[in-house]
Amino acid sequence: MEPNPEDFGIKIYNGPPNDPTQILSSDPQAGPEVGRKRRAVAKGMQKTISKTSMLVNFLPTGTLLTFEMVLPSVSGNGACSPVSTMMIHFLLALCALSCFFFHFTDSFRGPDGKVYYGFVTHKGLAVFKSGLGVEVPKDERYKVGLNDFVHAIMSVMVFMAIAFSDHRVTNCLFPGHANDMDEVMESFPLMVGIICSALFLVFPNTRFGVGCMSA
Repeated sequence: MEPNPEDFGIKIYNGPPNDPTQILSSDPQAGPEVGRKRRAVAKGMQKTISKTSMLVNFLPTGTLLTFEMVLPSVSGNGACSPVSTMMIHFLLALCALSCFFFHFTDSFRGPDGKVYYGFVTHKGLAVFKSGLGVEVPKDERYKVGLNDFVHAIMSVMVFMAIAFSDHRVTNCLFPGHANDMDEVMESFPLMVGIICSALFLVFPNTRFGVGCMSA
């Protein structure tokens, strides 16, 4: 005699399989649309990370992380509008300026063991805060040179290559050209990575500025 599940206090429920569109939204009409948007956003982020992970090494630490954290808020998760498009332009400009600016910073470790940061100028290093009571090095390496401009331009190029690999950016800035942008971004990040890698061999980086490893 086979045991009955009810003899053990077990009750078996044969419910319908879970519908992912119902989990995403309680509104049956908005469910499929929300599901498509979320899948598109996830696919775009995965594609961006997989194709441009090596390029992050050319950027100051935190620049790309800040961009990816703020982008969903300013882009409306893909719902483009005049306001969101303007905010994306502003975010791109701000992050590009930070990439350019931080390559003109350097640091040194004082006798007290602390790390001090400053701008590199044609006269030497100008620390951010004066009156520290620490002697600032007068070495030639703390003077601005051609390498600084090359690295700054390369950093901006790398950031733009990563940023434009995100569909949330290209769909708002270039509406109606999704297929064209997909074809361009298939090879553009790779080309930028190869060019920047070659230039870094010719112009090695000797700075330890803001967003980089400390001296």
